[in-house]
Amino acid sequence: MKVAIVHDWFVQPGGAENCIKEMLKIYPAADLYALIDFFDENDRRHYLNSKKVITSTLQRIPGMRKHYRKMLAFFPRAIEEFNLNRYDLVISSSHSVAKGVLTHSEQVHICYCYTPIRYAWDFYFPYLEDAGLTTGLKGWYARRVLHRLRQWDRLASQGVDEFIGISHFIKRRIQKNYRREAAVIYPPVDTDFYRPLRGKREECYFTSSRMVAYKRFDIIIQAFNKMPHRKLVVGGDGPEYSKLKAIARENIEFRGYLPPGDLKLMLQKCQAFIFASKEDFGIIPVEAQACATPVLAYSGGASLETVKENQTGLFFHEQSPEAIIKCVEAFEAHHGFKETILRQWAEKFSEENFRRNFESFVKKTMSRAK
Repeated sequence: MKVAIVHDWFVQPGGAENCIKEMLKIYPAADLYALIDFFDENDRRHYLNSKKVITSTLQRIPGMRKHYRKMLAFFPRAIEEFNLNRYDLVISSSHSVAKGVLTHSEQVHICYCYTPIRYAWDFYFPYLEDAGLTTGLKGWYARRVLHRLRQWDRLASQGVDEFIGISHFIKRRIQKNYRREAAVIYPPVDTDFYRPLRGKREECYFTSSRMVAYKRFDIIIQAFNKMPHRKLVVGGDGPEYSKLKAIARENIEFRGYLPPGDLKLMLQKCQAFIFASKEDFGIIPVEAQACATPVLAYSGGASLETVKENQTGLFFHEQSPEAIIKCVEAFEAHHGFKETILRQWAEKFSEENFRRNFESFVKKTMSRAK
């Protein structure tokens, strides 16, 4: 069976690239396609098994690595460049336009969908506001591009034979935006690497992610500003870093970007991990639970699927400092969380389970197509 895997782009590794890594373990002979590829050799070896990526004409435009997002209007035409006629199975790994590759009636196209294009659908108005594109000529052009992108994206979704969403939260978006049903296979989490550490935990809470506005670090900082006797450690970097650090009191410590080993150590040693954003999936809360660390999470998005209330964590039901304070107090009054339950729950999201579920889904789909 000849297999092609089509990803949106390879610029910075993250959760989607972890999925590609596991797909390549299932289909090691698969060919890789993407709009652009700027992975260094270390990332290529770790995530892509040192494979060469076949790229679009966008790869040859000067400055693409830094400015590729500005080429959004050209993404649909670029993804349609790829001639995939020789493959039996096409797997698109898509949070943008990868699902739009052209396939013929004798091929099977399965889309592993991280989300329908956020800035064209659910995040349309916040995207325009955050980018300052609500008025003027630039605003008019941005709205025109996104309008045409929505039209193309809905049409492109009809060329997919089967959708897989990364969570039931994303499954509902696929139903809403594409009018298509989707299976659900959760992304892989390295539960062998993220494991409990024996010994006493530190008297601190922990949060970490890329520091962008929708992650809602602001309400976590504000909550711990009002709890000066409790320590909070903050990991991660990003555009909000300086602003957040400027408003934090002395009981809040910023560590910046944490490499995997340091991140794991903090997840192993903290009292609880705090997660305030509404996410499509959210890898770090599962990594925390794999380290037998409870999660205090906002009850929105896929956190409702990845955290088991009163067994692996607690929820706060509004994104506010007051709700987080109440959740921390409830956590400290809780009877305790059991390591065995936390580990058992986290292993549901293991890399091995991802490969097993994904391969089984593909086999069933291919069998039906014969």
